Amino acid sequence: MLAGKVIWITGASSGIGEELAYQLSRRGAKLILSARRESELERVRKACASPDFHKVLTLDLTDIDAMPAVVEQARQLFGRIDVLVNNGGVSMRGLAKDLPLEFDRRIFEIDFFGTVALTKALLPIMIESHSGYIVNICSVAGKVGPPFRSTYAGAKHALIGYMDALRCEINQYGIAVTNICPGFIKTNSSINALAANGEPFGKTDEDIAGGMPVERCVAKIVAAMESQKREVIVADGIALVSYHLRRLFPNTFLKLFQREADRRIREF
Repeated sequence: MLAGKVIWITGASSGIGEELAYQLSRRGAKLILSARRESELERVRKACASPDFHKVLTLDLTDIDAMPAVVEQARQLFGRIDVLVNNGGVSMRGLAKDLPLEFDRRIFEIDFFGTVALTKALLPIMIESHSGYIVNICSVAGKVGPPFRSTYAGAKHALIGYMDALRCEINQYGIAVTNICPGFIKTNSSINALAANGEPFGKTDEDIAGGMPVERCVAKIVAAMESQKREVIVADGIALVSYHLRRLFPNTFLKLFQREADRRIREF
């Protein structure tokens, strides 16, 4: 199903986005790789299968006004865009009480508004062709609000809700939407996460260190894309247990979760 498709991946310079590029390229997709750092995108492109089939397009998710022009640039690379993978974003580490409102706005600008702006700029093309597929890399944090990630969790909750509503509205045009919710995945996400001072957190926390290998995570994401499932939880261990407990027994879960949160906050 994915062979020959033009797939645009944001946040393609590292982590899940980088591994998605490798696995989708092996399946014969034609890729548009986007992030802020062109040199890193070129490194990923050259490491892909058939690198000459793939293109690099720099993208800053905070530059909302540039989205229509960037979408037109992307369309011209192959003449069409079949799939948009909204993977670009940033995590955070810090207590909500310590974060200035400007920090919260910055996270939302990247993780929510940037993704929404890019999607909205691309929608007219997909609607006109009565085809398209939008894949959003959300998070289990968008289902469960973990400590130290308040604004990140809020942005991912917002993104899931927005994309669920969008799916209902654009189904009539033959456009599918999938929300992927990874748990703890072994990437540099915590190293690159923003701390309360606005600088990178700079270290791998225990949850990420013990997380699912990124290769296995992405294999599950690709399988979900091939079947166009509406929502997929890609997690194991405590992240998966937390998701199901929160869904089935919310009050019991929140009481148990508070105990663990209290311990972690004392140690933070």
